Amino acid sequence: HSKGYLVDFKDAFPQQLLPINLGNIAQALAAFQRTLISKDRFDDYLAGDKDAISQSEKAGLRVFIEKGCVACHNGSVLGGQLFMKMGIVNPYPNKRDKGKAHVTGNAADNYFFKVPSLRNILNTAPYFHDGAAATIEQAIEDTGWHQLGIKLSKEEVQAIKIFFNTLNNQQKNIMPDNR
Repeated sequence: HSKGYLVDFKDAFPQQLLPINLGNIAQALAAFQRTLISKDRFDDYLAGDKDAISQSEKAGLRVFIEKGCVACHNGSVLGGQLFMKMGIVNPYPNKRDKGKAHVTGNAADNYFFKVPSLRNILNTAPYFHDGAAATIEQAIEDTGWHQLGIKLSKEEVQAIKIFFNTLNNQQKNIMPDNR
């Protein structure tokens, strides 16, 4: 254990003789994750500022909704809340990575992965659990095919990418400055 972490955990959990344990680590990680708040133009739009996003971004949002992307990419972070089979309609090429089944040992969990949040998605290439999509365009196209069973046009892919611009964090510092 790092002495820095031991001091921090003793401060956070003063009643415990051995403060570095799985339960406390989980609690500390959850507290940390709650500080990772992203604020973007899409939030402003949802809060009622209809001018927060452009007409082309609104058109991309319409494509995103109409094509069915919101079935999995929903909620406050547009994803991240459920596991979904990768290759629901058309099989995903990577069959080596069994996903959730590696953890559960249950074959019914084969190829299930956590649906990623789309917040700040343009900053997180490469895409997918195996990094197979080098560009956001490829990720959008492949997701349409494997997950929805549709072949998105180049215009639809571009529209969705334009919408994704609204999901980029607008804050200078999303980390609390407490050190």
